[in-house]
Amino acid sequence: MKIVRSATILAIELSSARGSLAWRSGEIAAVREWANDRKNSGAFFKNLAEVQREFGPPESIIVGLGPGSYAGVRIAISAAIGMQTASGAKLVGLPSICAIECDENEYFMIGDARRETFFFARVCESDVVQGPDLYSENELREKIDQLDSNMPVFASEKLPQFERVTVRYPSAGLLARLAQEPNQNFSSPPLEPIYLREPHITMPKK
Repeated sequence: MKIVRSATILAIELSSARGSLAWRSGEIAAVREWANDRKNSGAFFKNLAEVQREFGPPESIIVGLGPGSYAGVRIAISAAIGMQTASGAKLVGLPSICAIECDENEYFMIGDARRETFFFARVCESDVVQGPDLYSENELREKIDQLDSNMPVFASEKLPQFERVTVRYPSAGLLARLAQEPNQNFSSPPLEPIYLREPHITMPKK
């Protein structure tokens, strides 16, 4: 699905510890950021209500799909679906890791995938061209050591066991800007968080 370049766009990004919203119309943009408590979404809905009062309903909505906080991404998607239903806006998604502010056209992104594993992805021209793939800590450390020393490696959380990694958060402002790109690989509804592995289901005891 493509977004018309002249459309008013709302971007929602809740996959990391820094939540953000962005409203964009042409080259004019407004961005709000806050410390994103994944157990309390009150700050998100407060900022969302204020943006709606100030700018009105968007014509298009773009949501960061992770990988990252599953709960955060689900909240973002649910809010976007509600707004789409009320306003008839177009709705698309994009991996959050494509929206890292960076001077380079290519970078690598890693993150904690839980269960003693980490994800690794390569992003080029705001598109995921490799991964996300899962590695153990030792495997990921070896992979990072093999990369060109000038290639940026980012994570959206502190991972002190990987010395070369810089913390950078996905940006709703960049998501909104990417929504205007005609050749971007958007996800169309129904939107889902990016799953790093098959969901774990606990079966009831017999």
